[in-house]
Amino acid sequence: MTGAALGGAALVSPLSGSPLTGTAHAAEQGGRTWPARFALPNGFRPEGIAIGREPYAYLGSLANGDILRVSLATGERRLVSKGLGEAHGSGGLKTDGRGRLFVSGGSEIRVVDIRSGAVTHVYPVDAPTAMVNDVVLTPSAAWFTDSFNARLYKVPLGPGGEPLGMEPVPLTGEWVQGTSWTANGIVRTPDRSALLVANNVVDGGGVMRVDPRTGAASRVGLGDLKLPSGDGLLLLGQVLYVVQNQQNAIDVIRLNAAGTQGTWIRRITDTRFRIPTTVAVWGDRLYLPNARMDITPTPDTEYDVVAVPLRG
Repeated sequence: MTGAALGGAALVSPLSGSPLTGTAHAAEQGGRTWPARFALPNGFRPEGIAIGREPYAYLGSLANGDILRVSLATGERRLVSKGLGEAHGSGGLKTDGRGRLFVSGGSEIRVVDIRSGAVTHVYPVDAPTAMVNDVVLTPSAAWFTDSFNARLYKVPLGPGGEPLGMEPVPLTGEWVQGTSWTANGIVRTPDRSALLVANNVVDGGGVMRVDPRTGAASRVGLGDLKLPSGDGLLLLGQVLYVVQNQQNAIDVIRLNAAGTQGTWIRRITDTRFRIPTTVAVWGDRLYLPNARMDITPTPDTEYDVVAVPLRG
C-alpha cells in the first residue's frame, strides 16, 4: 500500500466462507441479475470488506468507524454498528460466522456483535505510531497487521470463538520494515501452517511468510514479480489474489502448499476500479470497495463497491 489507506481482505475458510461455483451463485440468484456495482453513502471512505456464509458484504468506514451490511442481491444497505468518530475508523475486518466482526481500528482492535451492533471488546495498541491494518481468522486466533511497526497482534480465541485478550508478536528473520506503510493484507498459507503478509518494501514489494509461533519471517519466492502497492489479500485454495491499490489491479498468483513459492498467473483490471483496497468473494464474483485514495475526501465524495468475475 501507498498513501493513507488501511488494508484488508475477506478470508474464505471453515469459519467464514462462500460458495465458489458459478452454478451455486446462479441458483441463489433465482434467475435475477445481481448488481455488479452498488453505491455507498457519500463521504463513507470504505477500506475493508468481509463476506461470510450469507450473501451480505460488511464494510467499514475510515471516516467515522461505521459498519454497513450490504445485500449482494439488491445493494440494499443498513447500518450494523455506529462508529465513534474518525479516531476510531474501521479498516480491515473479518466475520467469524458466529455473529462477530473483528475490526482493525488504527490504534486499536475491536470486536463487534453483528446482531446488536455493540462493541464487545476493545484492545488498544501500545505503540505511538500504531496502524492496525488488516486481520485474518484461524481456528485459534485472530491475527492483525500493523503497517508502521514490525509486529503482528494476536487475539487468542476460546472454544466458542470468543476473544481472550491481545498480545504483540514481533516480526523477525527476513522481515524488512520501511519508514512508512509496510505491512498490509494477511492470509494463511494453503497448508495453514503459517501466515502470509503483504510487505510493500521488501525487494520492491512482495509477500512474507510468517511463522505464527515465533514471528520469524521469510520471503515468498515470486520470481521477478513486484507488488509495490500490495494491499488486501485473498486466498482460494492455492491461488492468492493480491489487490494492487494504486495500480487499479489484482495480481493472481499460484502458490505451493507451504506458501514459500509462487508463480504469477494473470492480472485482473477493470475500468471501474478507483483505487480498490481489499477483496472478498461470493459465488463467481470478486467484490472490491473503491477507496479513492488518490483524491482528498470530502463529505460529498462518492464511493462504491464493484464486482468482477472470479475467473475470466
